[in-house]
Amino acid sequence: MREILPALGRWYAEGSPFGLATVVAVSRSAPRGPGAAMAVGPGDEVVGSVSGGCVEGAVYDLAREVLASGTARLATFGYSDADAFAVGLTCGGEITLLVRPVGPDSDPVFGAVAEAVAAGRPVTVATVADGPAPRGAALAVWPDRVLGTLGASGLDAAVTADARGELALGATGLRHYGPHGERREDAVAVFLHSFAPPPRMLVFGAIDYAAAVARIGDFLGYRVTVCDARPVFATPRRFPPGVEVVVDWPHRYLRGTETDGRTVICVLTHDPKFDVPLLTEALRRPAAYIGAMGSRRTHDDRSRRLAEAGLTAAELSRLRSPLGLDLGARTPEEVAVSVAGEIVALRWGGTGSPLTGTEGAIHRPGGDG
Repeated sequence: MREILPALGRWYAEGSPFGLATVVAVSRSAPRGPGAAMAVGPGDEVVGSVSGGCVEGAVYDLAREVLASGTARLATFGYSDADAFAVGLTCGGEITLLVRPVGPDSDPVFGAVAEAVAAGRPVTVATVADGPAPRGAALAVWPDRVLGTLGASGLDAAVTADARGELALGATGLRHYGPHGERREDAVAVFLHSFAPPPRMLVFGAIDYAAAVARIGDFLGYRVTVCDARPVFATPRRFPPGVEVVVDWPHRYLRGTETDGRTVICVLTHDPKFDVPLLTEALRRPAAYIGAMGSRRTHDDRSRRLAEAGLTAAELSRLRSPLGLDLGARTPEEVAVSVAGEIVALRWGGTGSPLTGTEGAIHRPGGDG
C-alpha cells in the first residue's frame, strides 16, 4: 500500500473517489502478503498490484463495481483446478481481498492517514472486513489520537488498544472480535494495517562495499545511514541520494541512536579499534540483524576480543559473521546481494537454499506494508 499512497492521496485531495482492493489474508503460496493493494481511480487509472498479475483483471472489474455501488465487498481468489485458464492464482495460493470505495464522503479519515504516512508519522488503519459491523468502516489510530469509528464504541475501544500494539511492532493482519469488541468472540473480522516508519539500516565503515550495501538497503525500503570516523571516506557523494552519511566514531554514534526489533546493523570496518566497541554496543541492544564483514580468521579474533570485553555466549550468538550468504560473491555489488539475501532470509524464515531443491510453499505468509 505504501508505494501507491501518493497517487491515492492526490485523488482523495481532488475529491475523486476510487476503488481500493487490499489483501487482508493469504494462504499457501500467495504472491503478495497482507497489505498489498491495488486501486482504480479517475479515468479508470490503475495503481498497485495484489497478485503480481494473476487476478488483476478481475480485481479491476470488482473495484469498478464497488465504486459504482458504494458498497464494500470481500472476495477470495485461489487456483482453479478445473480450468487452469480461469481467473485464479497460478502459484496455487489463495488471497482474500477487501474491496471498498474510498473518497471524502465514504472514508473521512483517509486523507489524514495519507498525510501521516507521507510525513513518516506512525499510524494503524483498522477496517471492518466481515461480520455484523459496517464493512469498509475505518478507524485510524495514532499513538496519541484516534479518528473514525467501526460502528460500535466497544469495538472501537478494543481495536484501538490492539492497533497501538500492532503499531509498536509494525505488524499487519486480521483480528477478530465480538460485535461490541468482545475479546473471546470472532464474529467481526477487522484488518489492522500498520504504517510504521521504514526500518533503519545502519552501515558502519564507508568503504566501496558500504556504498553497494547502502544502495540495496535503500532499494529494499530501509532508511539507510552510513557512519565512519574518517571524513575522507564518509562523504555524501560516494553514496546514493537519500542515504544519510555521518562522520563519528561508530560506537559513539550507535550509543546515541535508537534501534528496534526491525533495525539492521552491518559492520564493514573489520578493524578491531572500530569493531570491538561497536559490536559490544550493538549486541546488547534491539536489532533484527547484526552482521560483520571479515575472514574466518578475523571472525575468530573478533569473537575472542568480544568475549574478553565481557559479552556472553548468548549475546555473541546474535552476530552473523562473516555476514552474507554463500553466493561466491566477489564484487561489492555481489557482496551486497549476498548480505541482502541473508537479511531477507532471516526476516521471513527462509533457508537461503535454491528453490529447485526445496518443497512446499514458496511464499511464506507476511505483510506488504
